Amino acid sequence: MDTDTTTDEKTTADVVINLTTGHEDAEKVLLAFLVATAAQAKGREVTIFATKEAARLGIPGYGEAIEVAGAPPVERLMRQFEEAGGEMLVCPICFDGRRLDAGRLAPYAQIGGATPLMDRIGPGTAVFSF
Repeated sequence: MDTDTTTDEKTTADVVINLTTGHEDAEKVLLAFLVATAAQAKGREVTIFATKEAARLGIPGYGEAIEVAGAPPVERLMRQFEEAGGEMLVCPICFDGRRLDAGRLAPYAQIGGATPLMDRIGPGTAVFSF
């Protein structure tokens, strides 16, 4: 049961990306951030919903070691995502289940479950899942 009742006045995102993996599948992480930064380059607002192992991406430094041969460094893409105003909602159940420290969240990340995610999905929102 999602107990997060936080709602804000934020407009819907143009693109929402559900990401479920971290180090265990570097290519999925890479693809998610490639899609995110490409959408931002086209002027779109992007929210990444980080679930399962991707919840660790909300902690600074976790993405530094994620690399895919012949591809841009994930760390650089994450920095571009942040600089372009991207937001990451980190699943509270996934985050707490991994005993991560909420005091160490990256500036672009916030704990948020299904309710704030639904606030970002509206008519015309493109949704991707990796």
